[in-house]
Amino acid sequence: MLDYLIENDVARIAALVLLFAAVAIIVVIGANVVSERRGVRSRLATGTTGSRGEAAAAAATGAARLRGEQARGAWIDIVNQLEKRGVNLVSTKDQGLRRKLVAAGYEDPSAPRVFTLIRIISTLGFPLLLVAYAVISGAEIGLATSYFIAVFTAGLGYVIPILVIQAKADRRQEDLLNGFPDALDLMLVCVEAGLGLETAFDRVGQEMYHSHPDLARHFAGVVLELRAGRSREDALRRFADRAGVDEIRAFSTLLIQSQKLGSSVAATLRVYAAEMREKRRMRAEERAHRLPVLLAVPLVGCMLPVMIGVLMVPAVIRALRVVVPALG
Repeated sequence: MLDYLIENDVARIAALVLLFAAVAIIVVIGANVVSERRGVRSRLATGTTGSRGEAAAAAATGAARLRGEQARGAWIDIVNQLEKRGVNLVSTKDQGLRRKLVAAGYEDPSAPRVFTLIRIISTLGFPLLLVAYAVISGAEIGLATSYFIAVFTAGLGYVIPILVIQAKADRRQEDLLNGFPDALDLMLVCVEAGLGLETAFDRVGQEMYHSHPDLARHFAGVVLELRAGRSREDALRRFADRAGVDEIRAFSTLLIQSQKLGSSVAATLRVYAAEMREKRRMRAEERAHRLPVLLAVPLVGCMLPVMIGVLMVPAVIRALRVVVPALG
């Protein structure tokens, strides 16, 4: 292999390019880790002491958690550098892509541009990796075959990122749906204790940050929009649109109608919380009933042939030893 790299110029250049890319990625990751640690140390060094300072730091940390504040990543820096050099990464379907990314948990404004960059890299990178492998291994591939393989791999590179985003969005919506009945119970307790709806959202979001962080961030978004001056109806509708779950959308509509009609919010939450718990129990029972059907496929495909072989092989061997010579 080493002799081949030394003799072949194309293989040597490809190996050097791959080595340079690996070193560059390692350097970028190391620089990000060092900068994050340096930022944490500077915040700890400049932090105030005393009970008031600790309380303020805890409050700021909680607010940062609820807002989902994160450090700028290397991808965002790369996107900004490319756009400064004239590369436009804004998609024409930015709104639809934005909704999918928000449903998957990527709420940063630069998420569509980063996604477009990753899709371009994967679309061009898969065929290049195939060509590099063919050159290094010395395999001879015809022109038509290489064309179809390149088109196929480029299609995979184009489709795989959106499939990953869709799978993550589905899993995140399932987590929201599973944690929503518990959030309704906590909100019912807060409302019956005398808290307002905005304070109840804030309190439930803080309490559920560790058990259901995605749902807590959505609740915190409602609180921040209400504090910024947005109307309760608009904030609840935006909350339902961000979550993308039918049950949460129905819950928002229910609260809006309860506010307009002047009915009791506690009674509304009590009825809807009981309904959500019943739906969660029904979903669990549905999965339990589907389990035997799903297990039938591997049982029939894997265990049944083995059982038939164990039962029939002795009879076949005896027939070959006794019946076949007798017939002969």
